[in-house]
Amino acid sequence: MKHIFFAIITAAGLMLAACTNTIKVGIDKNSIQDGTTTETAAANVEGGAKKEATAAEILSKKEVPVLCYHQIRDWKASDSKRAHDDIMPPAKFAAHMKMLADSGYHTILPDQLYDYLNNGATLPEKPIMITFDDTDLDQYTVGAKELKKHGFKGVYFIMTVSIGRPRYMSKAQIRELSDEGHVIASHTWNHKNFAQFTDEDWEIQIDKPNKTLEAITGKKVEYFAYPYGVFKAANLPKLKEHGFKAAFILSTKRDENYPMYTIRRIIDPGNYTARNLYNSINKSFK
Repeated sequence: MKHIFFAIITAAGLMLAACTNTIKVGIDKNSIQDGTTTETAAANVEGGAKKEATAAEILSKKEVPVLCYHQIRDWKASDSKRAHDDIMPPAKFAAHMKMLADSGYHTILPDQLYDYLNNGATLPEKPIMITFDDTDLDQYTVGAKELKKHGFKGVYFIMTVSIGRPRYMSKAQIRELSDEGHVIASHTWNHKNFAQFTDEDWEIQIDKPNKTLEAITGKKVEYFAYPYGVFKAANLPKLKEHGFKAAFILSTKRDENYPMYTIRRIIDPGNYTARNLYNSINKSFK
């Protein structure tokens, strides 16, 4: 009888140990060491990954200022007044970057913006994003140089048809920008209007350019800027299917269903003073 009793006690002890081990499976001991309680860790295991934010939640967040630049050069007599919006004289660009630094702005990159909008991540005080479209060489020779003076990082939306052509960046220069911590992103193959995409254009304008840029930088391309800032609502879901986490328009209204794929930017016009830009930022992003 004693043998049976001890056998029952031993079996019960083994079952208890087994249950205890089962409960501990999946809890990262590092999460406990860094201050996360056992209960919190277990809840994370049970609850799984955090869900993506809804469109309404994204739209309710305060917008982060995003600036857009094209050419950074002095005006020519042949430039039209309209062209002055997209052509920023180098001296003015330098003054605008200094104003941002002196005003306490901190540049952020797309992953930070995505995590803020989608996951509620914290951003630095007075965040701002600086972006460049179209692959122009002066964005490397002038733009990157000025950013570096202030410890800023930028986003370069590359039109791949232009790579290596006169007045445009080379593969080596694009790789250097990436290696220095700037983000290289997509701006199609040859600047075709996104609203006019055909089925074939998803490979020509999106997939092939992405592969080209990824081969240059060794990094995944996850962000996109629409040529002319124009988008087509019906095509927005396809951007996620093709690997993009977010996309950028210009100053038009965001899409209510896909705000992550219609993040607003404003152009910093070439005739703006630094004060004009400061006022525009505060007026445009609420």
